[in-house]
Amino acid sequence: MICLIPSYEPDNRLTQLIHELKAQINATIVIVDDGSGPLYRHLFEQARREGCIVLTHLTNKGKGRALKTGFSYILDLPDPQGAVVCADSDGQHLPADIKRIAEAAVLHPDHIVLGGRRFTGDVPMRSRFGNTLTRKVYGAATGLNVYDTQTGLRGFSFSMLDCLCRIPGERFEYEMNMLLAASEEGWPLLELPIDTVYLENNQSSHFRPLADSFKIYLPFLKFSASSILSAAIDFALLFLLAWWTDHLLVAVAGARLCSSIFNYAMNRRFVFRKKNGAAIARSMPKYFALVLLILLLNYGLMAFTHEGIGLPLLASKLVTEASLFLFSFWAQRKFVY
Repeated sequence: MICLIPSYEPDNRLTQLIHELKAQINATIVIVDDGSGPLYRHLFEQARREGCIVLTHLTNKGKGRALKTGFSYILDLPDPQGAVVCADSDGQHLPADIKRIAEAAVLHPDHIVLGGRRFTGDVPMRSRFGNTLTRKVYGAATGLNVYDTQTGLRGFSFSMLDCLCRIPGERFEYEMNMLLAASEEGWPLLELPIDTVYLENNQSSHFRPLADSFKIYLPFLKFSASSILSAAIDFALLFLLAWWTDHLLVAVAGARLCSSIFNYAMNRRFVFRKKNGAAIARSMPKYFALVLLILLLNYGLMAFTHEGIGLPLLASKLVTEASLFLFSFWAQRKFVY
């Protein structure tokens, strides 16, 4: 069993966590000093004296990079046993919960085991709001129900580590990217409830609300931008073809064909980042099968709202596209790319 702790500018709670872990778990403790600097060196030296392995970044590189540094180190060990459990160094994860997630990771190999906080009691508003928003967005995009998408307490089997090192993301967005990659890799998610602990109103957190939130939501933002550009093409061609042919099905089909070719190229290159030829051969048939399905849904909804109940063409198009947007993201993430 290995406990991996990324740490940036810790306080004495790191030392306390080490003592409590050593009393409760028979585990190798690997700590990554993510460029904390000379003022914090004594805490990492104390960790070494306690028998921990300490890896050091000379400059701050972010939590995602610190985790990948730890995973790479563990991959090079001669014969690691058990599983890997990742925990934060700021006292938010209780040793009893760390132990429980570690044991679950051993019992459920090839699962990502999540320690899910329930956000009851005295929880800072930004944490409650941020986790609620991320949970809703993640659920809508993937169809998966994860209560705490931002938890840092996670357990993995050793067979996952090589792939985990290749998931993009250097800072807090890495943990969201990991969950987005789980379904692609065939890793079920197992979420176990843990205590919610926020000390001193979570002042020790190094999460940057604007910059890190932007990176967490970047996959969704890129998909939205791609969809907006594709929608602009689709809208323009729809009205042009409707005026030219006076036939709704021809207008819907022609506009969607052109906009979908553009959308596929954008999503493959910039959103889901599958660039090699084999990936194109796999994704293109699935993408255009999805296009056909959405085309039929698109036409059916527009026929109902425009020709059936008499909505103007623009209003009918807006209602239809809004209804199909999240379905399209979820289907592309889960089945196409």
